[in-house]
Amino acid sequence: MKKWLEQHPVKTIAGAGVLIFLLHLQVLPLTIMEARNFITAREMIVDGNWLLTTMNGLPRYEKPPLPTWLTALSGNVFGLHLYALRLPTALMAIFTAVIAYFFSLKLVGNKLQSVINGLILLTSFYIIAITNEAPWDIYTHGFMLASIYYLFCLFREKSKKWQNAILAGVCFGASFMSKGPIGLYALFLPFIIAYAISYRFKISGKKTRFIILYICTALVTAIWWFIYVRVADPGAFIEITRKETGNWSSYNIRPFYYYWSFFTQSGIWAIPSLVALMYPYLRKKVTNPTAYRLTFWWTVSAVVLLSVIPEKKTRYLAPVLIPMAMNTGFYITYLINHFSEIKKRRETLIVYFNFLLIALIGLVFPLAGYFLLDNDVHGTRLSFFITTIALFVLAVIIIQQLRKKNIFIVFMATVGFIVSITAFGLPLARLLQKNNAFHNIDTLAEKMVTKETPVYSFGNIAPEMLWYYGRPLPIIEPGDIVFPEESKYGVLLTPAMENEFKRIFAPGYELKQTEVFDLNYASGPGEKGHKKRLVSKLYILSKK
Repeated sequence: MKKWLEQHPVKTIAGAGVLIFLLHLQVLPLTIMEARNFITAREMIVDGNWLLTTMNGLPRYEKPPLPTWLTALSGNVFGLHLYALRLPTALMAIFTAVIAYFFSLKLVGNKLQSVINGLILLTSFYIIAITNEAPWDIYTHGFMLASIYYLFCLFREKSKKWQNAILAGVCFGASFMSKGPIGLYALFLPFIIAYAISYRFKISGKKTRFIILYICTALVTAIWWFIYVRVADPGAFIEITRKETGNWSSYNIRPFYYYWSFFTQSGIWAIPSLVALMYPYLRKKVTNPTAYRLTFWWTVSAVVLLSVIPEKKTRYLAPVLIPMAMNTGFYITYLINHFSEIKKRRETLIVYFNFLLIALIGLVFPLAGYFLLDNDVHGTRLSFFITTIALFVLAVIIIQQLRKKNIFIVFMATVGFIVSITAFGLPLARLLQKNNAFHNIDTLAEKMVTKETPVYSFGNIAPEMLWYYGRPLPIIEPGDIVFPEESKYGVLLTPAMENEFKRIFAPGYELKQTEVFDLNYASGPGEKGHKKRLVSKLYILSKK
């Protein structure tokens, strides 16, 4: 198997990526970030708002448009449904893992270790999570990793300098056009720090012109859209920029140490990732200490720089997982090559504990059927059966190969664990869809057109609700009431706005509540976890 992986590295990574990301793109419920992004993509297609991007017909310049363009193109080709709109993000995750392979190969010159690095990244928990949530993070970090790869080639190689400079600049611009300076701060800057520590900058006069070409290409591709919007719609652009800048110091404020458990975001690789960060222990055991020093300081620098920013969210740790996957690969490769020779009990115990814990999950997974599958909900029994068999078999393989101290097979079985859960087990998410009051809004717009009754929203409704509604919804602002001209119309509002709505409209209108739309999948009204923001009530108003 080792030889096959070395002969088909990209096929291995891409194949695993297809099984992890592409089989069930339509299964998971729409998230709030997806809804916002998909609405913008829909309005690009329907209204032609490709440059002056909108959401619900209003300017939306908070996020640069490159990922939305790719999403809109996919929707235009395959249709405006979840699978098509999620497809580019899933492909971007696979692209990121493939780039991680090529960069690792340049870094360590070892195909097997480079494949391992790509597979660790692909199966890391939060890489999967941010891809499924589609908040565009994977684009900015994937493109920035590609820029760093080509920049590394420019620094270290004597050939293809023009090509590497231009590609590095274009990928840098693509990262900036995906989510602004996030990739620059969280991935590029830590890399520069780590490179300076590990290799030191030795840029000759001959390379200066290529560095200038790289910088110019990066600047042009990164900022042209921002300049266009600033000129075309200056008022909205300035207001949105001011608001976004303020969020960095006033929104989701967390303490400096909030990210210190960052290694847990790699999920199944948490323990190996932690061990790999024990620099004094591993630096003398790896075959390429300089490359290991680069990935170590790259990871640490990224965590420190992210910790400095007052605004913190768990998903902001996603860029850390990229160098950390490469760093973890050094430890996994060391175990593959030397585990049978390790004599110290404390070194072997942590390996047995980590992988036996994974095997235990596979062995006890069938018991979950007793609690989850009392009936065949949404046709999930077959999915559960296949997942159970796959995880049980993989657990047995892990145990057997641990006894033989064959860590390579143990590693591949662990990768297979994640692949099996996503490829076979993801449909089990339907078991969480237990809200009997679930009522989608997706037919309302056509129904109200038939009745020739316009619909407004009182304040903002959930982006998920707006997505399923299917078209822009005019807003009646609670703080600046402008009553619609029609004598009869519909109003959508959240339960939190109901009292205020009645106070304002009851004196002049007859109010009739006709429907309640509830997009909560997992829990019904009154149950824990039921989100009132995902509920909208429809009132029909008639002037008295």
